[in-house]
Amino acid sequence: VLVVVSLGKTLYPTAYWCWPEGLMAINISCLFLPEKTCASGWRMFSCSCYLLSEKTGSWDEGRSDCRDNGADLVVIDSSEEQNFLATIINDNTWIGLTDHGTEGLWKWVDGTPLTLANWAKNEPNNGGSRHGEEDCVHIRDADQRTWNDISCTVAMKWICKKIP
Repeated sequence: VLVVVSLGKTLYPTAYWCWPEGLMAINISCLFLPEKTCASGWRMFSCSCYLLSEKTGSWDEGRSDCRDNGADLVVIDSSEEQNFLATIINDNTWIGLTDHGTEGLWKWVDGTPLTLANWAKNEPNNGGSRHGEEDCVHIRDADQRTWNDISCTVAMKWICKKIP
């Protein structure tokens, strides 16, 4: 649980609690806790920090880089998070979704199954056998930031996510 206190221009301080269901704000009479922020270069959205890579690499290289930074490839939990990501990416970008274990069974890097999807039209298609196995997913720069399955060896940017 992340608690942030804001004195702002309100009469009472406001505390923000981050729950799995989202952000909840309540007025409180007095509570002083350090504010959680993201490190330089990271962007905060809904209680998590995000880092868009400046370099490119394979899906595995992206995941390794995220882990080196105490994070992992992004697991997208809501349409609001998807919309946020769409505002910060400017190239095809790896996310933490793969069917590497079992073809057609999409799982996030944290082991959770895919429930919310934003696939491009006719995706996922495993490349129709033209390009070999397409086991990793990226957000397309074009096409309204929808998802596409592609070979994990293609070089592109990635986005990391962690809780501060």
